[in-house]
Amino acid sequence: MARISQARSLGKYFLLVDNMLVVLGFFVVFPLISIRFVDQLGWAALMVGIALGLRQFIQQGLGIFGGAIADRFGAKPLIVTGMLMRAGGFAAMAVAHEPWLLWLSCILSGLGGTLFDPPRSALVVKLVRPHQRSRFFSLLMMQDSAGAVIGALLGSWLLQYDFRLVCAAGALMFILCAAFNAWLLPAWKLSTVKAPVRDGLTRVLRDKRFVTYVLTLTGYYMLAVQVMLMLPIMVNDIAGSPAAVKWMYAIEACLSLTLLYPIARWSEKRFRLEHRLMAGLLVMSFSLLPVGMVGTLQQLLTLICTFYIGSIIAEPARETLSAQLADARARGSYMGFSRLGLAFGGALGYAGGGWLFDAGKAFNQPELPWMMLGVIGFMTSMALLWQFSHKRIRPTMLEPGA
Repeated sequence: MARISQARSLGKYFLLVDNMLVVLGFFVVFPLISIRFVDQLGWAALMVGIALGLRQFIQQGLGIFGGAIADRFGAKPLIVTGMLMRAGGFAAMAVAHEPWLLWLSCILSGLGGTLFDPPRSALVVKLVRPHQRSRFFSLLMMQDSAGAVIGALLGSWLLQYDFRLVCAAGALMFILCAAFNAWLLPAWKLSTVKAPVRDGLTRVLRDKRFVTYVLTLTGYYMLAVQVMLMLPIMVNDIAGSPAAVKWMYAIEACLSLTLLYPIARWSEKRFRLEHRLMAGLLVMSFSLLPVGMVGTLQQLLTLICTFYIGSIIAEPARETLSAQLADARARGSYMGFSRLGLAFGGALGYAGGGWLFDAGKAFNQPELPWMMLGVIGFMTSMALLWQFSHKRIRPTMLEPGA
């Protein structure tokens, strides 16, 4: 029993180091894509939105297959291969001078994420006990925020010299992460049974409660992904400099490091997971409604601050709820399928958001995309309220801190 407890403890430290490397590699590159291709090269936001949406849709939409394969063969080979593919995608992005090449690099990056993301999520569910998951997800989010700031600062500094240096830094980070996993990650199995890939897929698709929950999150993710597309463009437009984007991520880091863990600890004993998710989503929705009408950087950063507070409330609850609803007999498959809402929401949020942003500018109605996002957030909250009403789901399934 002591050896199992020690393995869990060491595994959690490994997950934290691994997560920091992945976050740094991602945020060195992706927050600057819209600035590089929309602002510096003058591409339409729709073109860049399609590229980002392709990466999101492929990574998350095919995640169920990556998770099912990991259930069958274990986490390590998929994680190492996927991280090397992500590095290759960044290398291709460095020489992207036409939209099709940017799309291709994002597709390769997304395929890499399809392989490494679901098994990494399943390892968290495997190694962290249920009553500790909410707090551990909060720690991961705090790490994500700090990594986002460091990555965005490094990427912004490198962008002054050459975008190819930005991509090279991201590729190098994922190569190091692949080596770290190849060297130290044990050959852990993710699920309690070793079943064929098809069995894991079937088990998830028959779980109507889980499928409904995941698809409902499409609207949530349409709002969440704007920190990678429209919000950086807005900050750049109002501030007149891409360097100002780092302040957006600095706000997120400060809020996460000071509020995320205390809010998670306080709320997990007082509120149900689905109520925390809905409350955070409503705060995010209200904060986006007036974005198109602001005229100063201070006003915009205030709304972004409110948006991040909503995310701080919602995101740990969403992750914990996904893990709690997963079947231990097919953890990888469940964690892979749980990304499908992000696949649809990311694709719609990026491509649709880019199209609406261009349309708002063309018709001199800059508030159009932000109003639409607010409405989508409210509709998603109502859908979650309907799904998790006491008439539709047993209260004992979703007790806080379970």
